[in-house]
Amino acid sequence: MTTRFAALPGNLRGAILMSLSALLFATEALFIRWLSHRGVPTSTQLFVRSLGQLVWVAPLILTAGAAVFRTRRVGMHVLRGFCSAATWGLYFLSFAYLNLATATVLSFTNVMFTTMLAAPLLGERVDRARWAGTLAGLLGVAVMLRPGADIPLTGALIALGAAFSWCGITLSSRSLSRTERTETVLAWVGLITTACTLPFAIAGWTPLNLGDVAILTVFGLFTPGIIWLVTEALRAGEASAVAPFQYLRLVVIAAVGWMLWGEVPDGWTWLGAGVILSGAVVITVSEARKRS
Repeated sequence: MTTRFAALPGNLRGAILMSLSALLFATEALFIRWLSHRGVPTSTQLFVRSLGQLVWVAPLILTAGAAVFRTRRVGMHVLRGFCSAATWGLYFLSFAYLNLATATVLSFTNVMFTTMLAAPLLGERVDRARWAGTLAGLLGVAVMLRPGADIPLTGALIALGAAFSWCGITLSSRSLSRTERTETVLAWVGLITTACTLPFAIAGWTPLNLGDVAILTVFGLFTPGIIWLVTEALRAGEASAVAPFQYLRLVVIAAVGWMLWGEVPDGWTWLGAGVILSGAVVITVSEARKRS
């Protein structure tokens, strides 16, 4: 099976891997909702996810030893770790206020924030297509959060805060990629996010039964696979061809949210979601072509 898969055209392999990452991303959101319904605190979920990420990079740390942390850019690594912890904390929390589809759509605005800050912070040239996608995305947010919309403002601000922090991950990663090895970035991220989330997990601790522990273990160990699948997808195919497949997670999340919890966003929300999604795809394809 592996040989047959390797024989497929690169873009097809990349599309399959990116689709799998989208499915895994959607599954993560469903786990968050499931664990929250079981009474597991968001802080505990976040710590377990961070710990799982650290487990994934443990072989790198054990192989390279302390040398894997050697860097002259400790401050940027710390910023990258803080952005990661803030992103996932706010992202997880957003599902406590919003339905699955709405929280997911608002998370896509991270590419709009990245576009707006890429030029002033990194000196990148932003083309017209990316600006057009950004304006479309902002228009879509305005449609979703129009006066009288049945979307909790607190939840929307939390979701947008997660997207803004996500932008911090993207920009700091781009900066670090110019000078740092991938294993160094991963090792620092795993260490810092775990250290950041531990105090919140202790403060918000509630007793867990064996079922909760089993679910959390599976959750913590599979979620870092998202990064691996995205990386391998971009390695296999052209970025402009495979990157848009990441947005398939909205279809999965919306369908499951409807089937399991009867979550059906209204027509205006879907209209805004469609505009945001279109803008995100335009930005993603334009940026991928520029970098390929």
